[in-house]
Amino acid sequence: MSSSVVDSGVAERDPQGVRRSLLEENLARDKAVSPARMAWQRFRRHRMALVGTMILLALILYVVVGAMIFPESFANQTATAKRLNPPSMEHPFGTDAVGRDVLARTIYGGHISLLIGISAMSVSLMLGVLVGALAGYYGGLLDSVLMRVTEAMFSIPSLFLLIVMSKFFSGQIPDMTLFGRTFSGSVVVIIIVIGFTSWMYLARIVRANYLSLKEREFILAARCLGVPNRRIILNHILPNTLAPIIVAATLGVAAAILSEAYVSFLGLGVRQPTASWGNMLEGSYTYVETAPWLWFFPGILTVLTVLSINFIGDGLRDALDPRSLR
Repeated sequence: MSSSVVDSGVAERDPQGVRRSLLEENLARDKAVSPARMAWQRFRRHRMALVGTMILLALILYVVVGAMIFPESFANQTATAKRLNPPSMEHPFGTDAVGRDVLARTIYGGHISLLIGISAMSVSLMLGVLVGALAGYYGGLLDSVLMRVTEAMFSIPSLFLLIVMSKFFSGQIPDMTLFGRTFSGSVVVIIIVIGFTSWMYLARIVRANYLSLKEREFILAARCLGVPNRRIILNHILPNTLAPIIVAATLGVAAAILSEAYVSFLGLGVRQPTASWGNMLEGSYTYVETAPWLWFFPGILTVLTVLSINFIGDGLRDALDPRSLR
């Protein structure tokens, strides 16, 4: 009797055993590669994450290359004689209510939306990691105080606070120039408010990881050797907590972009003449039927950006999970 017939017969009689042996072979093969390579292999098998990566890279290329072609002065240039022109060869995305080119404004609006998303996420990341690490490692009274502050922050509606702070402080901060571009003061207000109201989930995740890891043998050995607490927190425990931090940071960028779009759509976010995808939508709601290109292009760019970042975050969550067998 041939070996293939024997193998098929064994597989039919003991499917769980065959599945277990295949799993053991996969685990043995994975041990031969580094954790980073294993994470990359898992990420590559996540099709939607790869699609999201390609979409996000295309969007970044769109705003970077577009800024090299169209100067910012062109994006802010008004021409009332060309107002509300539909898409054409001269203006591929049409013009807005004061004759500005929608294509150029989506390019520079993408700069602002991505800047707000990344900057607000950075503020949230620093606060969340700091609070979670201190609470989880030291415990005791410090843990109780920091967690009560975190719970109090959860009770504050972040969107309401963002609207109120943008209303009262945006006009009091002067415009600033950075990298040759002029930004309205409202950009700074939005970054600070979003960053200071979105760190609580990350803090609880980091705290839970620190509570678990600080009792592990390698941490106890480091304490016995007299390693300072600062080095243990930063060099020993933090690298083992990077997986949930990276995932939370990725999803935080998408949440910050959406929050900016909310308040800008209400007219309380990024102020003119600085363009963002959110305030472009705010200026288009009166022309929903007569000039649909005003809301379609910034809207679709916002949707694609948020979806691609969420897909990447989902792929990173599976790729960085050591228990994942996908």
